[in-house]
Amino acid sequence: MHDSGNGGGREGGTERTGKGTRQPEFLALERELTVLLRRARGNQAEMAREVHPDLESSAYGLLVRLGECGGQRATELAAFIGVGKATMSRQLRALEDLGLIAREPDPADGRAWLVDLTPEGRERVRRVREARRARYAGRLADWDPREVAELARLLHELNRGMEK
Repeated sequence: MHDSGNGGGREGGTERTGKGTRQPEFLALERELTVLLRRARGNQAEMAREVHPDLESSAYGLLVRLGECGGQRATELAAFIGVGKATMSRQLRALEDLGLIAREPDPADGRAWLVDLTPEGRERVRRVREARRARYAGRLADWDPREVAELARLLHELNRGMEK
């Protein structure tokens, strides 16, 4: 179907049928990413429950970020995760109530607070992440390590490209 550029090629009129959008490799990419993301959401919910039975799955990524980067301001976390200040405050309050995070004054600015994992939170996240990596290693045991490294590199490039 020819698209005149005025939205005639698709309902809603927002997509142009430019070169590449209907090529088989992009259709396959869309299909495989959809499956991967659906499975990732399910895995995230499972991992959140493993950290704490009352942990919301959306808060798991927050704990991982704190585990990797250490103490951060709530505004930094909200920007990284892509949520608003109110949502972040609610999630942080819930994590604090579960004993997984603590707030402390920011040494660089006494008016601000840093959020970080508690020792208990750090240990729980560590255990779950190690178990997850062990599952990946088991499921990809028949892969050449170079293929795993290449997949990680390509996913990194995809994530960088999605930031633009």
